[in-house]
Amino acid sequence: MADSARGYRLAEAVARRSGRTYHLAARLLPSDRRRAIHALYAYARLADDIVDDPGAPLEQAHALDAMESGLRSAVAGASADGVSRDAADILAALAESVDRFQIPMNTFAAFNRSMRMDLPGDPLFRNRYVDFADLAEYTYGSAAVIGLQLLPVLGADVADPDVAAGAALLGDAFQLTNFLRDVGEDAARDRIYLPLRELAAFGVDEQALFHDAATHHTSEPLRRGVAHLIAVNRDQYRRTRGAIAALPPRTRPAIVAAARSYSAILVQIEAQDHDVLARRAVVPVRRRIGHAVASLSGRP
Repeated sequence: MADSARGYRLAEAVARRSGRTYHLAARLLPSDRRRAIHALYAYARLADDIVDDPGAPLEQAHALDAMESGLRSAVAGASADGVSRDAADILAALAESVDRFQIPMNTFAAFNRSMRMDLPGDPLFRNRYVDFADLAEYTYGSAAVIGLQLLPVLGADVADPDVAAGAALLGDAFQLTNFLRDVGEDAARDRIYLPLRELAAFGVDEQALFHDAATHHTSEPLRRGVAHLIAVNRDQYRRTRGAIAALPPRTRPAIVAAARSYSAILVQIEAQDHDVLARRAVVPVRRRIGHAVASLSGRP
């Protein structure tokens, strides 16, 4: 029998280890909502690890299927088959949170669809994106729906279209920040998430990007492309402020803290002269704690 209490503890450990910004921000939430955030994060992390770790695509696809069907079983009160004990307990915790906060199950289907887009051999597989409209097919499931999953956990008005749009956009903003920070890691997996048409405007094509990644040297054209995409990303964060301000005062500081800390990664990239390949841009712990303290004012 799956142990949801143990699942919550495992999920919190996953968030603490792999999602330090989210883990710190979640500490500003009441315990039941914080545990739900950890369960959501752990599910996403487990699925992401399945597609990111080297392996046979068919086996990875089966593992994703098992996670998805395991969650459906857990929500229905049945046991999750085909997953590890740890995963089964995390799924039990997530199912409990799904029921408690009425998190829409269709968001998990959208998330898993995007995970399959990362799997070579899958009919949905993509590892290049032409423009932002093209990329949105991927980020809707990988990021936007996560923002939508958080709304009921945060006690937000899920029926407000402006709040929902802002939550989805904030997920997209976090994702683009990830893409900018992780250009080298993604290239090592033969993935380019930065829209190629945006890079082409600065003289960067696939060959040039992979050459830079292989030499760990960010060329001047790529630096200019990164600077442009940082401006796009900052505009995304700016356009989420209204939706963040509409969140309940009790839960708003957690999202304010996460948005401040994540957008601060862009500042770090700029401090490195837009060099995204020599070293990973990281926001110091002290600064993230400062963001958490400042967020208590509730101002986005």
